[in-house]
Amino acid sequence: MIDAFSTVAGLGRALRAREVSSTELTKLYLDRLEKHGPTFGAVVTITRERALREAAAADAALAAGNTQNRPLLGIPYGVKDLLATKDAPTTWGAEPYRNQQFSFDATVVEKLTEAGAVLCAKLAMVELAGAFGYNNADASFTGPGRSPWNTKFWSGGSSTGPAAAVSAGLVPFAIGSETSGSILTPAAFSGVTGFRPTYGAVSRHGAMALSWTLDKLGPMARTAADCNTVFGTIVERAVFPSGRASWVHSDVMARLANKRLARIGLVKGSWENVQPAVREHFLESVEVLRSLGHTISEIDYPDLPYGPAVSVIIDAEGASAFEELLRDGRAKLLRAKADQLGGFESAATLAIDYLRAQRIRAKVRTALMELFEKVDLLVSPTRATVAFPIGPNFDEVYRDVRSGPSVIGSMNLIGAPGIAMPNGFGEHGLPTSIQFNAAPANDSFLLNAAIHFQQALNLFPKPPV
Repeated sequence: MIDAFSTVAGLGRALRAREVSSTELTKLYLDRLEKHGPTFGAVVTITRERALREAAAADAALAAGNTQNRPLLGIPYGVKDLLATKDAPTTWGAEPYRNQQFSFDATVVEKLTEAGAVLCAKLAMVELAGAFGYNNADASFTGPGRSPWNTKFWSGGSSTGPAAAVSAGLVPFAIGSETSGSILTPAAFSGVTGFRPTYGAVSRHGAMALSWTLDKLGPMARTAADCNTVFGTIVERAVFPSGRASWVHSDVMARLANKRLARIGLVKGSWENVQPAVREHFLESVEVLRSLGHTISEIDYPDLPYGPAVSVIIDAEGASAFEELLRDGRAKLLRAKADQLGGFESAATLAIDYLRAQRIRAKVRTALMELFEKVDLLVSPTRATVAFPIGPNFDEVYRDVRSGPSVIGSMNLIGAPGIAMPNGFGEHGLPTSIQFNAAPANDSFLLNAAIHFQQALNLFPKPPV
């Protein structure tokens, strides 16, 4: 039976078996986007005309049997509204760009169109993807993204809309972006699976630039298997033919080829000083991994200034990316008070500090690649808490909880792939989450490990929407 919370794989089987048409599926999701999108602050633009046109083309291809190597044929989806589309505004979540229109589709949208996927919506996001240091959930001209599990809480940023839309069954999958946590955090807060590919694995042509040396695009879906299917469609094979990046140690690649079981390193300190439910579900997840035959050990994480290095790089590159916005005064139109001033503070970043951060980045890469000589996967809670409440500033809540090592920040610094998956529920009925990370270019190995774990955990939550 098809419902709005079916997986991409399940929908694909139903389409190929002619149990449902793409047009019928598309209308189902368009109606849900219209009905529930405003409740969760998830939608900017519903692309109904384009969606129905693409669904009709998919139905024709399905009728002709033209389905080979097209697992997304006829499947509806949405994209974070920093991806250019030729027939809808691309707002970057920000009032100054509310009416911005491009004459082309971003490369990732082109790839999905060629695969026969059906674009249903441009989805909400934190303004400018959080470029200027927002400190409150209400940081988009569309308002705060809300968790479908409890609308008094945030869906997570900056991919607020993709996370909420997938969680609420408004689309089967969505494309988000991450610079330093913007896929994994909303996936964790909204109870979905979010995959951050290796830096450079997915083209960013047509995507808003925040930080040229950190930005990445990736899928958010109900399952790791669905993320794997979407990634296989959008990956840049000409640049990334075998999942390999130039900085990866060749012996790391050789060791992980065709490997099913992993040496898993638990990041020591990552489950201390977290909310009780986060700790409980993390340790339960570790036992699931152990039962699958993986080798489990605790590892000391290198003590390096990951957070400050990421912050300086984003400040410098973000201020450059939005220089015109700062120069012409339109920054005052941004919704979050912190963003109205934060860009000017970022623009004051000294060149010497930026260069120092990049030198630290090289040391981080060396230290973490040495760590990946000892383990294949790094595992930790995705976030120390459940989703933040809407209203207070972020630094005013959960003050008794402190995260351990900055795994998300450090993995983004070296361009490594990561995945967040729901593993239980905590305070206020909100989801908890676990993250896996692998060495750069080991996306397939990471996804396979995540798929096997998720199947064993057998937790695919859906909110009562």
